[in-house]
Amino acid sequence: MKTEKSFAKAYLIILCAVMLLFCSCSAGKKKVSAIAVFVPGVISGSPVYEMLSMGVTEAVDNYNASQKPEDAVVLDIIEAGTNQAEWGSKITALAASGKYDLIISSNSSLPEIIEPLTAQFPKQKFIILDAYMPDNKSIATVRYNQREQGYLTGYAAGLVTVADKTEMVFANKDKKIALIAAQEYPVMNNTILPAFTEGAKAVDPEIEVDFRIVGNWYDAGKSADIAREVYLDGADVILPIAGGANQGVIVAAKAIGFYVAWFDDNGYEKAPGLVISSSVMGQKKMAYELTEQYLAGKTEFGTAKTVGVADGYVDFVLDDPLFVKAVPESIRGKIENTVRSIKNGELVLPVID
Repeated sequence: MKTEKSFAKAYLIILCAVMLLFCSCSAGKKKVSAIAVFVPGVISGSPVYEMLSMGVTEAVDNYNASQKPEDAVVLDIIEAGTNQAEWGSKITALAASGKYDLIISSNSSLPEIIEPLTAQFPKQKFIILDAYMPDNKSIATVRYNQREQGYLTGYAAGLVTVADKTEMVFANKDKKIALIAAQEYPVMNNTILPAFTEGAKAVDPEIEVDFRIVGNWYDAGKSADIAREVYLDGADVILPIAGGANQGVIVAAKAIGFYVAWFDDNGYEKAPGLVISSSVMGQKKMAYELTEQYLAGKTEFGTAKTVGVADGYVDFVLDDPLFVKAVPESIRGKIENTVRSIKNGELVLPVID
């Protein structure tokens, strides 16, 4: 009888231990019910937001494919529009709704908007790409080394603007290139523009960079007018970083004949023969991986990471047939050598905060 009681007692202890272990494991990975992609702008015409949305969507779709229907994660993609004054109120409304376990977005200006919300809504988690903010336990950020990206773009533009017309038919005698941005903001002023200039001057210190502002991320007509102005002022290579307004630069290039440097994704097909560079960032890949990690309960909130060429998240598209056709080997070889020198650490271009 005593043996039976001892056995029953031991059984209860083991059962309780198993239940506690099960409960602790279940608590370790919170069930995710809904994720929101917050687009501070519009997706159409913006490579950064197109890649963000595609990456998150693929990760959620792949996750849901392995789940029961009742355990599927709901994904909503919300476009905040081009009026930046409304971004703060719109992302506040998302957090206040309590509907989403995670809000994921991409924009260097968002951490400052979001940080006050983390105190107001402490349960809300955020992942922000193309941004940098350490030490907030509700936010995880990752930024791309846009000094590397800007440098490679400027270097390619510099090689083209000093090229002979026998190699690049639209190159003129002026050593002048241009960057047309939607607006001024810290990453543009402190990283992209200086790096673009740095890369160009590595080719020839006499190269000038004309910097112009559209004033918004959508006015293609205005960006086309600006492109014509800088072309008439001597610029034969123009880099647009203006979201939907980029299209205006493409239209002007086709109409009057100048070269375009492209940023963030592969843009060679946008104007074959005229787009002479594409420095890209792995936004889709990063969005996919960060969403996948979150769904697996592995996100390290409070962290801020920087990734670049050596990590495989910043690169220059060298093998596109349109690039090979548009740019002679004498120029392509120099660009390839520079990309390689960054990858192997021979040329070090850290982000300057």
